[in-house]
Parts: sequence; structure tokens; C-alpha cells
Amino acid sequence: MANYLPHVKPVRKIRYLIFLKDVLILALTTFGGPQVHLVMMYERFVKKRHYLTEDELLELNALCQILPGPTSTQTITALGFRIGGPNLAYLSLFIWALPGVTVMTIAAMGVYYLERHNLSLAFTRFIQPMAVGFLVSAGYRIGKKVVKNRVDLVLLVLAAVAAYVFRSPYMTPVVLLVGGITTAFTYEKQQVMDKKPIHIEWSNFILWIGVLVVAAILGALTNWLPIRLFENFYRNGSLVFGGGQVLTPMLYNEFVEFKQYLSPEEFLSGLGLVQAIPGPVFSFASYIGALSMRQEGFHGQLLGSMASTLGIFLPGTFLIFFVFHFWDQLKRYRAVRASLEGINAASSGLTAAAAVVLFEPMALDWQMLLVIVATILLLEFTKMPPYILIIGGLVLGLVI
Repeated sequence: MANYLPHVKPVRKIRYLIFLKDVLILALTTFGGPQVHLVMMYERFVKKRHYLTEDELLELNALCQILPGPTSTQTITALGFRIGGPNLAYLSLFIWALPGVTVMTIAAMGVYYLERHNLSLAFTRFIQPMAVGFLVSAGYRIGKKVVKNRVDLVLLVLAAVAAYVFRSPYMTPVVLLVGGITTAFTYEKQQVMDKKPIHIEWSNFILWIGVLVVAAILGALTNWLPIRLFENFYRNGSLVFGGGQVLTPMLYNEFVEFKQYLSPEEFLSGLGLVQAIPGPVFSFASYIGALSMRQEGFHGQLLGSMASTLGIFLPGTFLIFFVFHFWDQLKRYRAVRASLEGINAASSGLTAAAAVVLFEPMALDWQMLLVIVATILLLEFTKMPPYILIIGGLVLGLVI
């Protein structure tokens, strides 16, 4: 691809620097997941900077919803690609992810330090039910926006039941595909648009597949944990539709129940903490990667964090680069636009299933139930930011 940054005019360079500064501001101030991120992007990218229109931002976000990977990260990366090409897109990705990744890596090292010195993690016990509360609140907010009729409601419920009963990472794309196909048949409600021939550039798609295959082969041949972590997260990043809430049960099944790299308490503590920091929820992968290599010392934890971070973010980036080239032509088809409704409804069902799965271990503990309910009520009826809630939960854990 062309090298955009070194040969641009000074005015463009200044514009790129302003855009990167805006990305950094969002990376340091956006709490609460992709729904809140979208609002913040609208305020800064549309109203303040006029990088694109409101409709264009919503269309771009919808495109990222139907692709595997982190929705907010892909939206920002695609916008960087639109403004300054691939170099600016990769810089945007790096700046957007860096604060959250750094904090979660340090958090993993802190957890290991406490465990190694036989210090209790009991003060984090209320963070775990708060994480469930965050998921419930997110699912409710998403559901209110995407459930517009009886078909959407049925798709939401069926998706939740299927994801709960069949706890496989391969169930996620199947559920979303069924939801999209179901509402695609209602395409007649969509506005007719002029169509143009679709020209597809396959380079980034081939890159996505190639990295997946090579990582799997190298992991099997070397059995080296950093490569296996990269492959594990690259595969999960290639399969997860619907954002961090859907990613959570996939990671829990693989790294807690199946591979047992983390305990349930470590996993839920990290899940609660990632809700309290700005930026992408996918930075949770950095926490898991660092703890997975805790026995290798400081440098091993850094390597585990880096491998997991690259693995979780790269597939979504390759795919958004691939699809973005022909999205303007693809969205002119009414069936494509109609399918977004079912995909969004099914995604809400997956979020609901994730909340139920994580709630089960604490269902009989009245303190945990009380914290979950209190978290949901505070999120829904106050403007208290998530990081204040997390700090309050840590203080409560120290006091009691």
C-alpha cells in the first residue's frame, strides 16, 4: 500500500496530528464500552471536527458491528484509514489501545505480586459482581435500541438461549448469521439505492487468513506459550462478533474452564477492572496474557501481554481494511442493510447469555446479589462514571 504520511503536505500532517490527539483524548476519557464510545466519537469527530457526518459515523459503526473484532477500535481505525490511509490507521489503533493495555498489564502484574506474597485478593471480591452488573446494564441499553419489533425480540431470546446452552466460541458467528439472514428477508422495507459493480481487493483478507494459519502451525510445532497465546487470541478476535461483552464468555471458557491459565476469581477481578478504565474492552486480553505467563517473570509477563494484545486486535484491523474498500457499494443492497437489524438483536442476546454465565457462580450469595442490583441501579439512574463505581467497590472490599 502507498506510504501516506511522509509525503503529505504540511497542512495534512497537522490535520493528522490533530486527529491522533483526538484519538488519544478519547482513549483517556471514554468509559463504558462501545455504546458510550459511539456517543463520544459523535461529539468529537462529527460535531467538533466534522471528519464525517452523523449518518456516515452510524453506517461505519454498523459495518464494524457485523465484522469480527472490537467495534469501537475498528470504527476509529477505519476513520483513520479514511482520513490518512493505512499508516494513520495503524497509528490510531496504537494510540487508542495503548492506555488500556498498559493499565491492564500492570493490573495483572499487581495481582500476581499479591498472590506470590500470600496477600489476600479479598478486597476485589465486590468487583466481580460489579462486572456482572456492567454486563446486564450494557445488554439492557443495547436491547432498548435494537429491539424494534416482535421478530427482533424473538431473535434476542433465541440467541441468548442458544449461547447459554451451547457454550462454544463457534456458536457466536452462527447465531449472528442466523439473525442477519432472518431480517434480510425484510429488505423490501429498505430504501432502493443505485448500485455499482463491487470491486474487491483481496490482499488484506489473504493477510488475515495467512496469519491465522501460520500462527496455528507455529504454535503446534513449537508449543511456545507466547505463540500459542497469540494464536488463541487471534482466533478469538476472528470469531467474536458484538464487542467485549460477547468476547467475555469465550475467553472464560478457553482460559479458565478449559486451559485453567487463570482462576475464576482472577478472571472476574480483571473483568471488573477493565470496566473501570478508558478505551477498548479488548484490552482485557493483555491482562489474561500477562497472567498466563506469570511463571516466566517480569519479561515473560510483558511478552504474554504483547502477544495477546497483538492477537486480539490484528484480525479486526485486517478485516476492516478489507471490507472498507467496497463498503460503499455493498451497503447499497437492501438485504445487506436489512440484515443489520437481526445481527444487532442477536448480539444483544449474546450479551444477555454472557451475563447469565458469569452470574451463576454467585447466584446463592446475597452480598453478591446486592452488589449486582446496586451496580445496575446506579448505572441506570445516575450519571456516576464506571471508574467511580469500581473505586467504591475496592474501598468497600477493604472496609468489610
